[in-house]
Amino acid sequence: MRLRIDYLPQTREALLTTDEIGKAWIAIIRACQDNADTNLIKQNEKEIILPWWSFLLAKESIGYHLARNNSQVEFSDDAKRLLQDALEKTTLYQKASEAIEISDSSLNKKLQEYGFTRKLTEEQIKNVKKLAALPAGATFSVPGAGKTTEALAYFCCRREKDSKLVIVCPKNAFAVWEEQIATIFPEQKISVVRLTGGVNNIQSIVENDPDVSLITYQQLPYADSIIANYLLSKKVFVFLDESHRMKRGDNGVIGSTILSLSHLPKSKCIMSGTPMPNGIGDLIPQFRFLYPEIQAAQDNVKDLIKPIYVRTTKKQLDIPPVTRILTKVNLSPAQRVLYQLLCSEYARENHAGLSALDRRKLRSIGKSALRLLQLVSNPALLAKKVNFEHKDLLNAVLSEGDSPKLEYITNRARFLAAQGKKTIIWSSFVSNVELIAARLYDLGADYIHGGVEAGNEEEENTRERKIKRFHDDDNAFVLVANPAACSEGISLHTVCHHAIYLDRNYNAAQYLQSEDRIHRLGLKKDQKTTIEILCSPDTVDESVLNRLTNKIKLMGDVLDDPDLNIDPIPFDPDNDSEFDQEDAIDFLSHIKAEALAT
Repeated sequence: MRLRIDYLPQTREALLTTDEIGKAWIAIIRACQDNADTNLIKQNEKEIILPWWSFLLAKESIGYHLARNNSQVEFSDDAKRLLQDALEKTTLYQKASEAIEISDSSLNKKLQEYGFTRKLTEEQIKNVKKLAALPAGATFSVPGAGKTTEALAYFCCRREKDSKLVIVCPKNAFAVWEEQIATIFPEQKISVVRLTGGVNNIQSIVENDPDVSLITYQQLPYADSIIANYLLSKKVFVFLDESHRMKRGDNGVIGSTILSLSHLPKSKCIMSGTPMPNGIGDLIPQFRFLYPEIQAAQDNVKDLIKPIYVRTTKKQLDIPPVTRILTKVNLSPAQRVLYQLLCSEYARENHAGLSALDRRKLRSIGKSALRLLQLVSNPALLAKKVNFEHKDLLNAVLSEGDSPKLEYITNRARFLAAQGKKTIIWSSFVSNVELIAARLYDLGADYIHGGVEAGNEEEENTRERKIKRFHDDDNAFVLVANPAACSEGISLHTVCHHAIYLDRNYNAAQYLQSEDRIHRLGLKKDQKTTIEILCSPDTVDESVLNRLTNKIKLMGDVLDDPDLNIDPIPFDPDNDSEFDQEDAIDFLSHIKAEALAT
């Protein structure tokens, strides 16, 4: 049998063509199917097409079957070049654990050559020296430790003449990157552009050959061909800021797009405090982006990623410890009756349990959990649900007034304000955020959620204006926020040292990052930071508490950081990746127990 391997640049796919059908060809087809989602494979009698990154994972198995059957193979020029590049990067990865770090003098020389003016901390120097020895690496340092600084220093160490940089990040990180680049390279005329405005505009911007390009995770899938051609034609580094956003890998549009580009960058760096917001499997697509040539799976990815990441912890930064308080708030009598009724209904709906392949069922269970979280925090949220079946019972609950949690949290904020202390209050639900701010208007309360636009401090009602007021106005004692909109990009630790959580969801990343708004580098050594979490006994709150505890412990074990904190991921109840199978199992166990108790 003769096999030809081509690279299709427009789609970033491998094309395998045979001249005869036999055992060897059938074995090669199976090898490809074992390393790619069958939905991503196209084939006919003598051809098979699959993503290039999937082909890289299958190449060893394909080589084995070719050798076993004395088959001949030929490559197109592009395929040969990309395979040689993959072989070189595989060799460099295999030597990662024993890679010789660059010297201090060499590091300083490389940074100075490119006009890098920021003085690195001792931890940053250690991290950059390790990363600089790698063609691809990760920085998982905590907020305030300088992941952006480390990444830009890595770029300086490995760049060549005419090297370019593409940064994939959330939209609200654009300004941070622009500011950091301008600050770190004050004498360099570095052109930084935002790839926005649609495909045609992005194409026009890229054709001007900018030094640094910023693009969002959401925009990337629409401009992937443009970016791919750019990566093919230039020496381009690619950074993923908040790389956990690709954790669904080829099961999601963002993840599959990033993986399809993974073989093209000159060098790569991922940045996140959370390589695994839900579990160890979240590491796999991120590692595959860095090293698509290496086979990663659930049972080996922890060991595979260990030699290629760096992390600076809160303990290393000498940040004083945080005090967490779990405050139990019982449901009202009518609220308890409605809660148990809904548990019984949801338990009957899900009596068959959860199939690992039933994604629709998983989403349904996630929405059930969401409704119970709403009921526990503020039953009025259910009144907005169209065709809610228990309106009479809900009206009885609402006639009792504010929920016990809402009553507690407003009283607690007033108590702290009377002592001259500012408080940030967190809730996952937009209506709660606005309601609490209205209840505490006399304390100068304001709110931030996804509907509040980013802007500058001079513009009315922008996120930045509200944050500045909370910092500067002595009469602004309360800020109420949604973690999905406000758990990153702001620092409140200089004026606020008390946070209260009305509710939390199953997203460990979102929760811990929101903590870091008031618990981060820059606190005085004797400063006490208090995190107060409201939890209603015998409710979904306890399921959330259990799952968050387990997720945080697992992340701490993997990253060897018991004081772990991680970056945010917006919670979307319609997105099954934000509510995983283990969450569903724990939730089902809870509602079944409550149903039996009625």
